[in-house]
Amino acid sequence: MVKSDHAELDAKKKAGEEKAKLPKPYDPKADAQADINKLKAQAKKEGKNIIIQAGGNWCIWCLRFNNFVQSTPELKEIVDKNYLYYHLNYSPENKNEKVFSQYININEQQFYPFFIILDKDGKKLNVQQSEVLEEGKGYSKEKVKKFLQTGKA
Repeated sequence: MVKSDHAELDAKKKAGEEKAKLPKPYDPKADAQADINKLKAQAKKEGKNIIIQAGGNWCIWCLRFNNFVQSTPELKEIVDKNYLYYHLNYSPENKNEKVFSQYININEQQFYPFFIILDKDGKKLNVQQSEVLEEGKGYSKEKVKKFLQTGKA
């Protein structure tokens, strides 16, 4: 084996160890449409927008984003005050194609996570890719904060 193979194996091992420690917010067995319908009713009552984080428990960047927001008090406060937060599962067990097709063209390549922002009436405001929020092996607090405050990166 050459050095790059060792580095790649080492990186995969580290990512696997990190993934094992992070919370797994996606539920492949969930009835996503029913969940989102409930959130729309709740959003209307509370006057909040909905942020749907699309991805899966297989996706290290999805898990990192969730953990970053939940463990950064300033970001968690913005989310809790302004949004209802939902993790829309995409995995081999459940691709949720009907749900996704309401918001995106499911035939186009998607990169995970991405976010679907709905207003309090359930109308799509924005679909935001996450790579513009990244910094190094994680996310930029300032970029994520701006995104959460405005619904756009």
